[in-house]
Amino acid sequence: MIKYLVKKASILLISLFTVTTLTFFLMHAIPGDPFVQERAIPEEILAAMRKHYGLDQPLYIQYGKYLKGILTFELGPSFKYEGRTVNDIISDGFPVSLCLGMEALCIAVFGGITLGSIASLNHLKWQDHLMMVIAVIGISVPSFILASFLQYFLAMKLDLLPVARWGDFSQTVMPAISLAALPMAFIARLTRANMIEVMQQDYIQTAKSKGLNSFQIVFFHVTRNALLPVVTYLGPLSAAVLTGSFAIEKIFGIPGLGQWFVTSITNRDYTVIMGTTIFYSAILMLCVFLVDLLYCLIDPRIQLKKEFN
Repeated sequence: MIKYLVKKASILLISLFTVTTLTFFLMHAIPGDPFVQERAIPEEILAAMRKHYGLDQPLYIQYGKYLKGILTFELGPSFKYEGRTVNDIISDGFPVSLCLGMEALCIAVFGGITLGSIASLNHLKWQDHLMMVIAVIGISVPSFILASFLQYFLAMKLDLLPVARWGDFSQTVMPAISLAALPMAFIARLTRANMIEVMQQDYIQTAKSKGLNSFQIVFFHVTRNALLPVVTYLGPLSAAVLTGSFAIEKIFGIPGLGQWFVTSITNRDYTVIMGTTIFYSAILMLCVFLVDLLYCLIDPRIQLKKEFN
């Protein structure tokens, strides 16, 4: 088990190094200047600014300094926001996105598994058709359309929830639902399909012949085996919702990390783009690593297979 974890961690570190290297050189290969946007700046001032931020140095020296900064968790200053570093921006934006993402993740996972289970246990009945209609709507309707719909009816018409902004729990409900709708629908369809397949296996018929009741069969045999593909999906899903969605954050006026990331792209703020990209990649790889551990807990056969290989 330890050997497997060390091997997996090594692969993730190599992947993160590759992402870091590609991000750095791709950003510097993009034409343009981060200091020249809407108005002309004298060349003397541009030269002074490039020297101040170290952009006048050879690329390999900049790359070495950037790798050193990542190892020491110092991602550098922002080119556009004076007096602010990338660390400051991440520390301000990520907790907000994390809070919203955790709420959306809980809604997506528990809601999706519940809808999928109801549909599979009532296969080809009206409950199945109703759950799948809900899932199709969740997949088909873009999150920003759903967000606007919720704002109009729940906030403006019914006055049940605040329209936007960020502060108390009531202001997180609509953005969390908007962010969770698509993954919840996907998880529901995935759960339904896998539970129907598992319930047709021979060992389920054997469990029924032994006299186990429906709850024991579903909870201890069907659900545990049917959720393996769902667990696989949780890796990239967790990274996506925890690091924020620009569209949802923009609509509801939420000061999360997604909004900072997109704004930095339009501003050509190299350090913020690279820092948030690497931070996002690290979160994604950590989630994938945790999913692998979860796999071993759910299905011990996977752990044994890894050890024998």
